[in-house]
Amino acid sequence: MQIGPHQLKNRLIVAPMAGVTDRPFRMLCKRLGAGMAVSEMITANKALWTTPKTLRRANHEGEVEPIVVQIAGGEPQMLADAARLNVEHGAQIIDINMGCPAKKVCNVAAGSALLRDLDNVGRILEAVVKAVDVPVTLKTRTGWSREVKTALAVAKMAEDAGIAALALHGRTREDMYRGDAEYDTIRAVKQAVSIPVVANGDIDSPQKARHVLDYTGADAIMIGRAAQGRPWIFREIQHYLETGIELPPPMVGEIRELMLGHLDELYGFYGEYSGCRIARKHIAWYTKGLAGGNAFRQQMYKLESTDEQRRAVGEYFSRLSDAGDRLSYVVEDEDKLDRDGGAVAEGEACGA
Repeated sequence: MQIGPHQLKNRLIVAPMAGVTDRPFRMLCKRLGAGMAVSEMITANKALWTTPKTLRRANHEGEVEPIVVQIAGGEPQMLADAARLNVEHGAQIIDINMGCPAKKVCNVAAGSALLRDLDNVGRILEAVVKAVDVPVTLKTRTGWSREVKTALAVAKMAEDAGIAALALHGRTREDMYRGDAEYDTIRAVKQAVSIPVVANGDIDSPQKARHVLDYTGADAIMIGRAAQGRPWIFREIQHYLETGIELPPPMVGEIRELMLGHLDELYGFYGEYSGCRIARKHIAWYTKGLAGGNAFRQQMYKLESTDEQRRAVGEYFSRLSDAGDRLSYVVEDEDKLDRDGGAVAEGEACGA
C-alpha cells in the first residue's frame, strides 16, 4: 500500500476516532502491527487552533512515520489553511473528514454533512490538494442516506481533484453505526477509480479482514472500534493474511504489561486529572468480556488518582494470570455492559 511517496509496511490502517486515536493509542497500534494510523480530527476553525485540545491532538512527538492528520470543516479556504498549518507542524499526509456522523460535527456542515452538497465537496477537495505539497486523502461514507448514495460521485471527484487515496465506510450518515456495514458500494468504487481505496466498517477479526479484502478488492482495510481494548488485532490480522493461520490469544502477562505501558503514556500525555479519567474508557475496553471484568470496572470508575488506577489494573491482571496463561473471554451480563457503555461512548463518536 502506497500513498504518495509513503510505502506502508502493510495494508492495515487505524481509523481516526475522536477521543480515542490520540498519540499514545496511535503509537501502540503501530507497534502492534498497524501500517498507518490517522489522528483524531483537528478542526479547521482558526479560533480553536490554539486551544489545549487542538494542540494536544496535533502532537506527534516521537510517532512512527507517516504522520497523518485529519482535518474537519465545511469551508474550503479554512480547510486549506488548516492543511497548510498542519503540514508546517509536521504532517506528512492530510486526511479530509467527510465521514463523521456525530451531530456536533454535522450541525456545522462538516463531516458526513458535506455529502448533501457535492458542489462544496468538489471545492474542498480542490482547495486542500492545491494548498499543500503532501498527499491528501479522503475519508467518507456511502452517502447521506440509503436513498441518496453519493460514494461513486465523490470517489470520481476525489480522483479528478488529485486525492491520493480514499477510505470508504460501508454505511450512510443516517445509519450511524447501526446495522451491518455493506461492502457492495466499496467494491463498486474500487472498480470505478484508479486511486487506492481503503475498506472500512465492521472489520473485527482476521477472517473478516480477509473476506473484505477479497470481496471488495480494496487496497487496504481500516479498523476502528475493533481495536478499542484490542490493539493487538493488527498483528493477528497481518499474521492471518500472511499464513492463513490464526494466532493464539495473547498471554495475560503480556497484556498486563502492554496495558500498564499504555496507561503510563496516557498519564504522561494528559496529566494526572485528565489522564486518570481518559484512561477509564480504555481500561473498560481492555477488560470487557474478561472474567470478573464488570465488577472490576465498577470499582475502577470510582478511583480518582493515576496511582490507584494503575495499581488496580496491575492487580486485576495478576489475578487473571493466576487463573490461566492466555486471555480468555466470557459472556458478561448485557445489562451490566450497557451500564458500562456510558464511560466509553465518547470514543465511538467518529470511527468504524
